[in-house]
Amino acid sequence: MHVPDGFINAPVSAAAGVAAAAAVAVSLRGARKELDEKVAPLAGLVAAFVFAVQMLNFPVAAGTSGHLLGGALAAVLVGPWTGVLCIAVVLLMQGVLFADGGLTALGVNITVMGVVTVVVAHLLFRGLRLVLPCTRGGVTAATFVAALVSVPASAAAFTLIYAVGGTTDVPIGKVLTAMLGVHVLIGIGEAVITALTVGAVLAVRPDLVHGARGLTAPLKLRVDGELVDAAPAETPAAAPKSPKKVWIGGVVTALVLAGVVSFYASASPDGLEKVAADQGIDAKAEEYEHATADSPLADYGVRGVDSARLSGGLAGVIGVGVTLAVGTGAFWAVRRRRAAAETGARV
Repeated sequence: MHVPDGFINAPVSAAAGVAAAAAVAVSLRGARKELDEKVAPLAGLVAAFVFAVQMLNFPVAAGTSGHLLGGALAAVLVGPWTGVLCIAVVLLMQGVLFADGGLTALGVNITVMGVVTVVVAHLLFRGLRLVLPCTRGGVTAATFVAALVSVPASAAAFTLIYAVGGTTDVPIGKVLTAMLGVHVLIGIGEAVITALTVGAVLAVRPDLVHGARGLTAPLKLRVDGELVDAAPAETPAAAPKSPKKVWIGGVVTALVLAGVVSFYASASPDGLEKVAADQGIDAKAEEYEHATADSPLADYGVRGVDSARLSGGLAGVIGVGVTLAVGTGAFWAVRRRRAAAETGARV
């Protein structure tokens, strides 16, 4: 759903940029509370993983494909504030390095694909956690529904922005119907991918899933045919587990997805591209040349490499590496500021 230059006029794009910048600034402050010793090492990995999976377009209807937006995944794994920052990092890397999503539309993309998806998914996820069983299955089910709803919510947000600042005269009712119709289908794919990913982490390290904190059932003993809570044993506190294995596994998975599996992704236009072509939203987009169209990685290929498979694979690997480095650096900087603030408060 990357919005290119030319879909939204300059004033509304600028306003969206201001809104996105404000959301990022607020998220930087909020992320200080989320980026503890467990979350900080994984936040950059989440950004890199979202980048990799976004390269895997999957078919959803005749001539249309979709890809992960990632807001729900980031919100559940590392928290809503950090989740907004993860998606912002991904979109920035895609726009600057790969000419994917307009630079003048970066604020629109962060707002629609980052802020809206994270906020909607987080609120719905937290609400469902209150009514669903406090189990891994309950967390996974809440994740599935939150991810599913976040995608059409993002599509509706784009339609609202287009209604205010669209550069072509297209009936908004038709745009909304088309956007919601295709993005509900994409939402199903988003929900499956997100639930499977969260479920995989829950299976090995539930303590690393932000949305599953407190998911610890007391030990049960059967006494006279009834299950009762066992008294906690007085044993020395165990040393905290390192997230190193999960981090390495996640990095390897992201590299394989971006470097190998992405070659087999659907080549059909994604939901927004298809709707734009069918409804005429893209009528003026051709007048705009992407500011980084001359990037050696534009269109997810390495310039000078003739083999399409090798070119795309190398571009994906580079993208994962750069996103991981930028994201990790940014999140560790936020983490250090939190640590410095805590030290100052104790002094």
